[in-house]
Amino acid sequence: MSMRVTFLGTGGAVPTTERGPSAFLVNRDGERLLFDCGEGTQRQMMRFGTGFTVSHLFVTHLHGDHVLGIPGLIQTWDFNDREEPIAIHAPPGSKRHLQSLVNAGGYRPSFPVNIHEVKPGNVALSGDSYEVRTFETDHRNVRSMGFALVEDDRPGRFNREKAEALGVPVGPDFGRLHEGESVELEDGTVIHPEQVVGDPRPGRRLVYTGDTRPVDATVDVVDEPDLLIHDATFAEDRAERAHGTGHSTGREAAEIANRAGARRLALTHISSRYAGDASPIEREAQAAFDGEAFVPQDGQKIDIQFPDADE
Repeated sequence: MSMRVTFLGTGGAVPTTERGPSAFLVNRDGERLLFDCGEGTQRQMMRFGTGFTVSHLFVTHLHGDHVLGIPGLIQTWDFNDREEPIAIHAPPGSKRHLQSLVNAGGYRPSFPVNIHEVKPGNVALSGDSYEVRTFETDHRNVRSMGFALVEDDRPGRFNREKAEALGVPVGPDFGRLHEGESVELEDGTVIHPEQVVGDPRPGRRLVYTGDTRPVDATVDVVDEPDLLIHDATFAEDRAERAHGTGHSTGREAAEIANRAGARRLALTHISSRYAGDASPIEREAQAAFDGEAFVPQDGQKIDIQFPDADE
């Protein structure tokens, strides 16, 4: 099962010619989940070929660079004769404001738009073998939260050699054992799954902070994320500015990533101050982070592998 992240907008509050406002899309085996929806997100979706059939939109907070793409995207879906409902998940107190965006200019979409307020520390969505959890973040003058996409554990590896040694015939009984069902052999012997199946294997884990200061909740929401997408608006020489505006530096993001045990760190919400060169943020994070740290470009695609993919 594939999981691909496409970075649609990696810039800060002010867009540049290279970076749009915040948005990224996760395609999990054909199911598309959109996280934040800054100005121009629908054009970025066209430009980078992600497809439009989004089922859920997750909003970290109500600042314009994270939500002003919603009215245009809603109307485009309507023009394309969308009938399926769209669910929007957002922090407490957001529903009235998001409804105003959906109905901008008196517009009334012909398909259902369901807005759900979700408190941090809860599950926003229980999907097919995964869930999207919420956690509280710390941004300036707004209620904000991040999201963690966490897949269910997978069955352990099936030991075919051991199964055959125990007398299990090659065929459907292999599948039954792997799925957790005991089987009875012709001689009456019962073989249990734990005899031939290893320990459960973790699914993939993605964490997105939105705009935030470094917070413990990012570390606590899930252990060892495969990809942490963290606010890194400024380099360390602007640390005071980052603190005052409710953002993080590249080094601060790296410190959180280390504490979380993240495998990879994507540094986003890059200030327009670094429009020509975001390498200072990237270099500082790489120096402080034990794994792979990078500043993605708009349109960059990242495939998230299972933690044991190399085994």
